[in-house]
Amino acid sequence: MGWHPVQEALEAGKEFQRVLIQRDEKGERTSALLSQLKRLNIPVQRVPKEKLHRITVKNHQGIVAFLSPIVYHPLDELVAQTYEAGESPFFLALDGVTDVRNIGAIARSAECFGATALIIPSFGVAPIQEDAIKSSSGALLRIPVARVPDMAKALQDLAANGITAVALSEQAETSFHQTPVSGPVCLVMGDEETGISPGVERNCPVQLRLPMVGKTGSLNVSVAAGIALSHLALWKDASEAS
Repeated sequence: MGWHPVQEALEAGKEFQRVLIQRDEKGERTSALLSQLKRLNIPVQRVPKEKLHRITVKNHQGIVAFLSPIVYHPLDELVAQTYEAGESPFFLALDGVTDVRNIGAIARSAECFGATALIIPSFGVAPIQEDAIKSSSGALLRIPVARVPDMAKALQDLAANGITAVALSEQAETSFHQTPVSGPVCLVMGDEETGISPGVERNCPVQLRLPMVGKTGSLNVSVAAGIALSHLALWKDASEAS
């Protein structure tokens, strides 16, 4: 807490989960820090002073920063490294998944089925903290994670690198069982309640659903992700073997 410790942590290259700055904080110091945080793709929230008081009883000086327990990787570097290693990219992107336990469970499945990396947006997703790591059984410490400011733009960048975005959607007409997917791929999962956001969905040229016959309306997002990842991993292994 405090401006000087936050600046020192930034200069030391510490990884930040997010930064909260008092809503009425202004001036050159605030503007400079906001620009630096934006450049580093660190999420920032402007909040009332009362929220900062609830977080800490110490003198926070109008700013509270949360360090990240994981290191975030630039997406373009992960793509380049995967291709350079002679491997086919197999990404998983989460759009608006807000439950910490689901994040952890999804990361666990992604790591188990050999996903290249997890892609999350800077905002609108559950924070990756100790509870998420615990729910992942430590998978979040092993699988690379990329944090992007704009998920739709990230999918466009993946497409430019030959990676097809596959949206898992209850509204899709085509079943996962009907359409084998081969080659570089990025599975896109959305929130259980609202699904994948329209802007992100428009950048998913392939949209598939999991076939279900039961009366329950839908699966938990982490369960659905595990099933879809399993299918993609099988198709990936089959295409590489042929």
